[in-house]
Formats: sequence, C-alpha cells, structure tokens
Amino acid sequence: MPRFPNLSESARGVQGSVYSGLRKQPASGGSPVPLHIGDTWMEPAEGCRMQDLTVEAHPGMHRYSPVPGIPKLRERIAELHAGRCGVSTERGQVLVTAGATAGLAATVGALVAPGEEVLLVAPHWPLISGGLRAFGAVPVDVPVMTDVDTPEQAVARLEAQRSDRTVAVYWNTPHNPTGRLLDRDWLTAMTDWASDHDLWILADDVYEDYVYAGEHVYTRSLAPENTISVHSFSKAFGMAGNRCGYLVGPRNAISAIHRIVTNINYSACTASQIAALNALEGAGRAWIDSARRQYAVLGREAAETLGLSAPEGSTFLFPDVSRALDDRGLDGFLGDLAEAGVLVAPGPSFGPYPTFVRVCFTSAPPDEIQRGVKLLAERMAR
Repeated sequence: MPRFPNLSESARGVQGSVYSGLRKQPASGGSPVPLHIGDTWMEPAEGCRMQDLTVEAHPGMHRYSPVPGIPKLRERIAELHAGRCGVSTERGQVLVTAGATAGLAATVGALVAPGEEVLLVAPHWPLISGGLRAFGAVPVDVPVMTDVDTPEQAVARLEAQRSDRTVAVYWNTPHNPTGRLLDRDWLTAMTDWASDHDLWILADDVYEDYVYAGEHVYTRSLAPENTISVHSFSKAFGMAGNRCGYLVGPRNAISAIHRIVTNINYSACTASQIAALNALEGAGRAWIDSARRQYAVLGREAAETLGLSAPEGSTFLFPDVSRALDDRGLDGFLGDLAEAGVLVAPGPSFGPYPTFVRVCFTSAPPDEIQRGVKLLAERMAR
C-alpha cells in the first residue's frame, strides 16, 4: 500500500500521453499537422452546437440530468440501437456516459476485478489499456488485426492467451487504428468463442457510421447476453468536446455500471445530451452522410499516398515505417517527422507495434491532411 508521498501502482502504470509524447516543434515554427489525434475538423450540424441551445428552449439545461441520462435520449437510443442491431432494447439497457472513454472505464470497474485479465484484440484503441490498469485489471495484448488472415486463426490467438484469470475480451470495428472492418464470419467466430468461455465482450462500435466498404455487424446482434456495446457522439457527430457517449447491454450489467458511474462523474453534461438528442432526432443525419463521403475520399487519397489499401471504415491508417527507421528507432523517426511539421501516434500505444504509426485522416482540414500525409510518405521513402 502506498504511503505519502508515494503514488498508487495504478497511477504509476498509466501513461499520461498515449498519442504523442514528443516535445519537438516544427522547424518552421508553425503549428504541426495533427495526424495523431482521432478527431474531425468539421463543426457539428446546426441545431447540435452549444450556441444553438438556450435556457428558454431547454429549462434546466445547466442542472444535473438523471445519472443514466435524459429519459427521452435513452428512449431514442434504445429505439435506434434496436433497429440497427436487430435486438430488442429497452431504456433500462441504455446508459449515457461522459464520453465512450468514461463509459468503458466504468464498465471495467463494474465487470472486472483487480488482477483479472481482459484480452485486447490488437492493435487496439490505446485508452482501453490505461482504463484497465486504473482499476487494477490486467490488459493482455493479442495481435490479430495485422497478424492473422482467418477467423479460425483469430480465435486460436485469443485462446492461446486465455487463462483462468481472463474475464473479458475487447475489440473495435470499424477498426481504430487499421481501418479494417470485421465481417460477420470473424465476429461470429469470436463471439462464439467468448460465449463458450463465459467471457464479457466489450464491443467498441464508435465508428459505426463510417463504413466505406462492406457492412458493419454489431457484436450485440450475435451475443446480446454478454456484450456491452459502446457508442460515441464524439465520433458520430463531431462532438468530441461535448464528452457524451452511451453503452447498451444486459440490464444487470448496465445497472452495475450505473453504480460505478454515479460515484465517478455522476451524469453526463446535460447540454451535451440535449445536443445529442437533437442530432438523433434528425439534425445530424445529413451531417453524417456528408462527413462519410468526405472521409471516404480523404481515406482513399491518404492510403494511396502511403502505399496502403484504402480503409474499409473508421478514420485511420496504420502504416509500418520500419524501412525508414535508423538506429534511433521509432522515437528518432517521430522526432524528425515532428520537426518536419507532422505529428503521428506511435505504434506502441496500440500494442506490440514498435515500427508502426497511426494516422488520422480527418483531424485537420483536407488540404492540411494532404500536406501532412505527403510529408509522412516522403519520410517513409527515405
């Protein structure tokens, strides 16, 4: 047990920055192209911005909402989610959270005991490993998305890492960071395996609206009894600063997560929930359609410049830069790239990937993205 002035083991084990720890600045003195952060340059749709909300129209918008979320928003989410995944969903199975990140962390607090393990299909979204460590749980990286070719191989990888301490598995699709889409055969095999071993499934669906090739399959449609489905208004509607997301799952699990949320951040921002409801009731539909078209073009162009396959979904690419590394390794490459005016996320933040980087092709206006990707391609070719 730590005593003053020492810190807890959880605090020591969690990184403060998972996207870029570099302190170098561009040689030009200008702002770097921020390809390292998963965000969008687009403002939310009209009717979904903070400036569109007034106390006259929304009395109480500066007060607490009920902890699980505004009832009307939860009802709309339940209706939408049921229609999308084909599983009957009630309001009591929906929990609105202060962003998907907080929702996943609370899920870990409710479902995973200290010392228990969660298998992470890697490369994975970086903050999930820190969320696990913060609650004393143990993340176990399982390289799948860049390493195997069939559902059977994926299951074999997962089974090889399963132990008597394994209680859950996490994956995300459309995939951050590779841009891949897990199809029905893969998800069926993986969910069947998880269900056979009585594991919780943490299914990260936050890029559900950004599919460019194929069809998004909801894990919850295959295993509703043990799946927590994770969603984000940040990614869907360009509201990252609002910090609003939601979870859908079995009522008993959602009730337990609700208790954790109550004691961490109580409720999501009320105004953010109002903006989210406006988006779901129609204001955001055209915005998503427009964003998807623009993102698809940017993704194809970035992939072509970097010599990669076009992304099937999400807003990311995950190139291997090993041929461009010298004896300084990835840190040297990232430093040189930062001095050239581009920031990318280091591969080790996503699992055991010491020669990879992640690129977000929506985090700045298109001309800036194109300039940054071109500079990265030039460095990769050296």
